Amino acid sequence: MAGNAPPPQIVILGAGFAGLTAAKALKRAPVEITLIDRQNYHLFQPLLYQVATATLSPADIAVPVRSTLRDQENARVLLGSVESIDRDARMVHLADGREVPFDYLVVATGATHAYFGHDEWEPYAPGLKKIDDATEIRRRVLLAFEKAETEDDPEKRRALLTFVIVGGGPTGVEMAGAIIELARKTLVSDFHHIDPSSARVILAEAGPRILPAFAEELSAFATDSLRRKGVEVLCGNAVTDVGPKGVTLGGEDIGARTVVWAAGVKASPAARWLGVEGDRAGRVEVTESLTLPGEPRIFVVGDTAAAQWRDGVTVPGIAPAAKQMGAYAARAILADLKSRIIAPFHYRHQGNLATVGRQSAIVDFGRVRMKGFFAWLVWGAAHIYFLIGFRNRLIVMLHWIWAYVTLRQGVRLITGSTELPK
Repeated sequence: MAGNAPPPQIVILGAGFAGLTAAKALKRAPVEITLIDRQNYHLFQPLLYQVATATLSPADIAVPVRSTLRDQENARVLLGSVESIDRDARMVHLADGREVPFDYLVVATGATHAYFGHDEWEPYAPGLKKIDDATEIRRRVLLAFEKAETEDDPEKRRALLTFVIVGGGPTGVEMAGAIIELARKTLVSDFHHIDPSSARVILAEAGPRILPAFAEELSAFATDSLRRKGVEVLCGNAVTDVGPKGVTLGGEDIGARTVVWAAGVKASPAARWLGVEGDRAGRVEVTESLTLPGEPRIFVVGDTAAAQWRDGVTVPGIAPAAKQMGAYAARAILADLKSRIIAPFHYRHQGNLATVGRQSAIVDFGRVRMKGFFAWLVWGAAHIYFLIGFRNRLIVMLHWIWAYVTLRQGVRLITGSTELPK
C-alpha cells in the first residue's frame, strides 16, 4: 500500500465455519475486516440435535463471535441483518439502515430448512438450523411426555407419544436415535402413569434408503441399528401433508403431536441480494475460484455456494467443506493484494460421519469404512475437534461421559409455552 491510502475493506457476511475461518486467516493481513451476522455467536450446527434432545445446552455448542476475535486488531463485529448488496457501489445495506462499504466481499450466510413449497408445514414440523429451533424441539419433545402423563384418552396419548422425523439424512438419523434413547433409557423411570419406553419413533425417508451419501453397506447398518433400538424406518414414501394432528405418509394418516423436519435445505437469500439466479436450492453458482462470475472480488462460500467438486457434483454442505472454502477465500484475497494468482479451489473430502445413537455410528472415508463402537469414538473425537474453544470441548466431553455412564441427559428443561401447536 502506497502513501497513506486506507487499508482494503474486507466485509464478511456470516459467522459460521466459512466466514469465521476467512476472518481468522486474515489476522495478519494489512486489511480492515468487518464481520456481520444476525446472531452474536458462532454455532456448531452438527450437535444441535443434542440440544434438541436434552443432552447438551446451547452454550455448550456456541461461542460469542466477539470473544473469538477479541485478539484480532484488524477485525470488528457488527450485529445486523443484510437487506441488499449494491455491487456497483460496493456497499452492503443492512436492515436497520446502516451501510457498510467493501473492497472485497465474502458471502457466507449459510442455509436454512426447506419445505419443498409447503411452508405452511413449518409451524407443525420445525427444522433444526438455529438454537431457537433446537430449544423449541426440546420443548415439544419433553412436553409430549408431560401431556401424555395426564392424558386419559388412549388415542390422544398414543399421538402424544408418537414422534415423526421427516428426512433420512444425518440430522434425521441422529434425531431418531436420540429420541428413542431419551424415551427408553433416560425417561423410563421418571413417569408413573405412562411408560416412556412405549413411545413410537418414526423416521420417514422419501428415497429408497437412509443416509444416501454413505456407502450402501453403512446405510444398511444404520437402518438395522435404528430398528434394533426401536425406531421404525420407513423408506420409499414421501410425506404429503403435515398438520397439528400428525402427518400423511404414503397415503396413511399417522397421529403424532411432535414432528421434526430434516428433509431438505435451502440457501440464504444471497442470490437475491447479489441480483443473480440461484440454483434449485437457492445457492449461488460460483467460478472455480469461488467468486461470483464477473466479480473477482466477491466470494461466495459455504452452504451459500454451488461450487463444483467432481462430475457435476457440488461441494457438500458440511463443516470441513465450509472451513476449506473460507480459508481459500482468505488466501485468494491475500494473493490479489499482492497481484498474484492462485490455483482454483480444490475440495479435499475428509469423509462422512453419522451417529445412530449410544455406542453406534458409521464413518465413511472412502476406502476406509467403519461402523459400530469404534466409529462412534471417531465420530465423537471429530465433533469435539471442530468445536471452537477449549471450554466447549471440555464441557461437551464431560457431558458425554456423564450421559454414557449414568444414561441420564443433562438439560431436560421445558422453556416457553406449556402448550403444543393446535
